[in-house]
Amino acid sequence: MYEYIKGILTVIQPAYIVLENQGIGYIIYMANPYRLTDDLNKEVTVFVHHSVREDAILLYGFRLEEEKKLFEKLIQVSGIGPKSGLAIMANEDHSGFIQAIEQEDTTFLMKYPGVGKKTAGRLILDLKGKLLEIVPDIVTAEVSGFDSKKQAGNGPLKEAIQALTALGYSQREIKRIEPTLEEMEGTSTDTYLREALSMLMKR
Repeated sequence: MYEYIKGILTVIQPAYIVLENQGIGYIIYMANPYRLTDDLNKEVTVFVHHSVREDAILLYGFRLEEEKKLFEKLIQVSGIGPKSGLAIMANEDHSGFIQAIEQEDTTFLMKYPGVGKKTAGRLILDLKGKLLEIVPDIVTAEVSGFDSKKQAGNGPLKEAIQALTALGYSQREIKRIEPTLEEMEGTSTDTYLREALSMLMKR
């Protein structure tokens, strides 16, 4: 129903943003919402997937059309719902994820939250050979990246930890990497989150 929404970014929370368009505030669930911190109170364009369930109508948002395409491929797999799809999207090594699918690397895929051996097998079975068409766009997007404004203090770290919790990581997992994150002084929420996800994926 919706391809994208352009509006003013008014709210950023660990699991979602609010985008105001013509006086209506749309709650849009995203992976790593804090990477949009620099765009707060500015006009942005967010690509959206419109999900209709018996008990809810939800919007899932992405900075890039390529990310939306990958998400929509993921949720077609049995056992992967929108929440699991966002958790996979939260680690922005999307080209690495696609490579794992093509190489049938079950161990790598099981490092994502909510992905066990059975689900990893389904990902490989259902997606192998079907993601290659978006690989060039995904790799280009990851190389170009988005700049993050440096921030001081513990605020960005707290926001990153909230985002990890929203993505389904346990307190035990977060506590294990928190000392390392605390040594990264004066950085942004997005940078904290990227580093945290990188460490959690290596567990």
